[in-house]
Amino acid sequence: MASTHQKKDASSLPVLSRHEGRYRNHATMKPASLLRTLRIFWDQAFNKPKDTRPAGEIPVQPLSRQQLLAAPNNTVYRLGHSTVLLKLRDQFWLTDPVFAERASPVQWAGPQRFHQPPISLEELPPIKAVILSHNHYDHLDRMAIKALTDKTEHFLAPLGVGDTLIEWGVPAHKVRQLDWWQSTEVAGIEFVATPSQHFSGRTLLDSNRTLWASWVMIDGDQRIFFSGDSGYFDGFKTIGEQYGPFDLTLMETGAYNVEWPHVHMQPEQTLQAHLDLRGRWLLPIHNGTFDLSMHAWHEPFDRILALAWEQNVSITTPMMGQPFYVQYPCRGLTWWLGVDEVAEPEPEPEPEQHGRVTNCKCPRQNA
Repeated sequence: MASTHQKKDASSLPVLSRHEGRYRNHATMKPASLLRTLRIFWDQAFNKPKDTRPAGEIPVQPLSRQQLLAAPNNTVYRLGHSTVLLKLRDQFWLTDPVFAERASPVQWAGPQRFHQPPISLEELPPIKAVILSHNHYDHLDRMAIKALTDKTEHFLAPLGVGDTLIEWGVPAHKVRQLDWWQSTEVAGIEFVATPSQHFSGRTLLDSNRTLWASWVMIDGDQRIFFSGDSGYFDGFKTIGEQYGPFDLTLMETGAYNVEWPHVHMQPEQTLQAHLDLRGRWLLPIHNGTFDLSMHAWHEPFDRILALAWEQNVSITTPMMGQPFYVQYPCRGLTWWLGVDEVAEPEPEPEPEQHGRVTNCKCPRQNA
């Protein structure tokens, strides 16, 4: 269990800046030129490498409501992309619920799921709170929000995102909107909206009209960090100094690209952010579900796992739907190994080389 934490005063920390009605990051980032933007869109549409999507079937461990209700407290399930279900204090908490077939404004085009969710929206038990990081389509799913409205008690969102929820039919009394460094308490757990370095928008006309955030979850002596989407910045160190150490960090590790270095992290930066936060265990998220960049679909797992082993960082890489525990999360497998080979078999390998999944080696727990 993490050491006892003392609550600190965040009043002296920097507050959100607004400029001409739009939210902005603390760091000034040079906007991409029109030519560069068009080139990025062209590459995404027409120059995709073949391995950005899996050739085989992603293994998923199915879940039922009965299983979830019977699970002990502090159980965590990764459902896909940045959607994580946590059972804390006999209640369920859900981050960035995306259950749609495509991360897109329409369901006939756009990035398509690699796998089905381990559990359907209908089968989910009552949710104490949904925690939202920002309004991009791979994090804010209108269909999922509508389906969750009746069974969810609270929706925690950055400024402006809550207004979107209310427009979609979520009762206003269920919505809590927070600025950076503001906090709210639900069922004895404190939630703090903390900075991230990203952007927002769902159309060509609403760029940065709503805020983006990461989240700190404080459950007594236990602390969890949810990164949302972010580039690497010194805010992670500030959050770690203010609220760390963290028992578990849910960290973006995927959809990175040298063309957008300020809004998504390379795996090396993800690991450094985890260290800045003073994290104990690292769960890589934002991968394995949608094709949102140019890297191989399995590359985020390969790179972050190798880096963690090299630097003796405790990491867990569960299958979608596989339970693990906040304090003892080493239930991971290198489940992605062999997925592509199963669909495109090579000539019969030697027996000792054949196999779909290999058990992972858990690095020694940090002191």
